[in-house]
Amino acid sequence: MQRTSQLIQITDVSEFKSKLLVWAQQFKTAVWLDSNNYQQKYSSFEAVLAVDAASEIECSYTNAFQQLRSYQTKINDYIFGYLSYDLKNAIEDVTSNNFDGLHFPDLYFFQPKKIFFIKGNTVEIKYISNFKQEIDFDLKEINSAKSEKQKAKSDIKIKLRIHKDEYFEKLNSVLNHIHRGDIYEANFCQEFYSENSNINPVEVYQNLNEISKPPFATFLKLDDKFLLSASPERYLKKEGSKVISQPIKGTEKRASTKKEDIKLISALEKNPKERAENIMIVDLVRNDLSRSAIKGSVKVEELCKVYTFEQVHQLISTISCEVNPNIHPVDIIKDTFPMGSMTGAPKISAMKIMEELEETKRGLYSGAVGYITPNGDFDFNVIIRSILYNASKKYISYSVGGAITAQSIPEKEYEECLLKAKAMKQVLLNTN
Repeated sequence: MQRTSQLIQITDVSEFKSKLLVWAQQFKTAVWLDSNNYQQKYSSFEAVLAVDAASEIECSYTNAFQQLRSYQTKINDYIFGYLSYDLKNAIEDVTSNNFDGLHFPDLYFFQPKKIFFIKGNTVEIKYISNFKQEIDFDLKEINSAKSEKQKAKSDIKIKLRIHKDEYFEKLNSVLNHIHRGDIYEANFCQEFYSENSNINPVEVYQNLNEISKPPFATFLKLDDKFLLSASPERYLKKEGSKVISQPIKGTEKRASTKKEDIKLISALEKNPKERAENIMIVDLVRNDLSRSAIKGSVKVEELCKVYTFEQVHQLISTISCEVNPNIHPVDIIKDTFPMGSMTGAPKISAMKIMEELEETKRGLYSGAVGYITPNGDFDFNVIIRSILYNASKKYISYSVGGAITAQSIPEKEYEECLLKAKAMKQVLLNTN
């Protein structure tokens, strides 16, 4: 597929990004990825917007990876989209029978007619050649775009799918499985939701992003369905023959002073429970990557390093490998999906047990959003710290999870869930 490229210079990057997102709302399909200039070793650009589908694939989990593989091979162009957590059912003998108030397709990718890559003060615009004459017209529209405040808003009342006492009961069930040796670690998730609620997705996303400033922020629009994500976690990136995964396990709150923050960082670095959580998932990721990797190339580049975000401190590890250039990018993704940080160990047992204990179908939550390039490189985040919204059904949802190990104390796990949910709750209640 031929694309026309054009470079433009911008003076106010923040303003341009805001206008670009507002302009994108006219399209049925849009994906916005923003690194917020977070200092990280593996970064290709500051932000990217992809809009307007020239072609697309939407399917349930059945044969989803084979369908995506065929689609990517046939299109051989940039494709943007998501993999829902429930694609696990296409890989292993597991199911997803829990309640779903959102109704996103299990898998969706599209080939955008129009892409904007932002790096520094430079914007690289890549349009499918048939649409190259629209670039100047679109730039005028973007520069005149204005955010509209939503006039009619309903009161948002946030409910818990699992109430506190039931949460403790379920966590004790997880601990019983661990003590019996069924699993070593599991990521148990719970949903917060609001019914009959209207929000302005752009406004909510911008407020969430402003208070979080994460490296893998995402705004996804698919017709009447929206993902507003402040994810700090990368799932998987491929650049040339190198593949990296960066699981997060281990969380500590931020302090009000720098001195207290330094103490909390030191405590997190040394915390045996948090390190054990992380190291177990590192072992799982190493095993997953080894399925695609050139023998002997899997290595841990960073183990349990503390990264600081606006809301929390996190322990992040970086695992990398080299892959054969002939391997299909979708096969690498399939070999590692779902990501270990959102499942547990052993992976299949953890997924089955969590399906029994959780009350909500995870859907996009615990899945991944990202893109694949024409040469087979890709980058995907982990969908956490995210608000999901079905505008037609007026249903808002956000979920949080925590890694449960033998050392877990139910009360502390509950507090960690509330900490992770804080930003989503804050923007929903303040925006209204």
